[in-house]
Amino acid sequence: TATSLSAGFRGVPTMSKPIGSQPAFAVLRVEGLGFGFGKQAALFKDFSLRLPPGVTWVGGDESTGKTTLLRLLAGELPTQSGSLQINGLSLADKTHAYRSQVFWVDPRTQVFDALTPQAYWEGVGKQYPAFDGALLTELAEVFALAPYLPKSLTMLSTGTKRKVFLAAAFASGAAVTLLDEPFAALDKTSTGFVLEVLQEAAVHPSRAWLVADYVAPRGVKLASTIALA
Repeated sequence: TATSLSAGFRGVPTMSKPIGSQPAFAVLRVEGLGFGFGKQAALFKDFSLRLPPGVTWVGGDESTGKTTLLRLLAGELPTQSGSLQINGLSLADKTHAYRSQVFWVDPRTQVFDALTPQAYWEGVGKQYPAFDGALLTELAEVFALAPYLPKSLTMLSTGTKRKVFLAAAFASGAAVTLLDEPFAALDKTSTGFVLEVLQEAAVHPSRAWLVADYVAPRGVKLASTIALA
């Protein structure tokens, strides 16, 4: 199953740029990003980023801004300064088009708890033009989600709920996919599968994946890293 599924992510391999260099092609461009909570010191000040295709790891200790950065890039939190573009689409000028190119869901959210997995996926499918329903069906099988499809998300365990969100992320077809601690609460089999998906994503020629976690995903070739302190 994993072999046929991974074909959904496979593209013509491209050479990853060395960590720290500027990529020749950037899916996401961030210029002069600034953000802070209330009177606290700014988490981001004049932060700029060129996100290449492939997998980028965002590392840092607790409270260094990993999740906040993902929320800013998704357009969920309003920036206090700076600009964001995905493939030339500006968040400020073309908000809806921008958001249809970036997948993000906070794995801790309770916003969708009243929905069944299928109802949640239907909403995701309407948001993303490149959403792959056939791939989603395979993902649901690999993640063994069939017994949980009639249940609301609030009835699911933390790990199962995260699998529902990961299935949506992988099937979204979004140009930029933002994953926050994607291995948390997963069983060993699911962890291995997610690593396989990221290994395939690492050579995709046009999609960018940002993985925020305390350690880099094992065995995944990184296009770049972002270290927050």
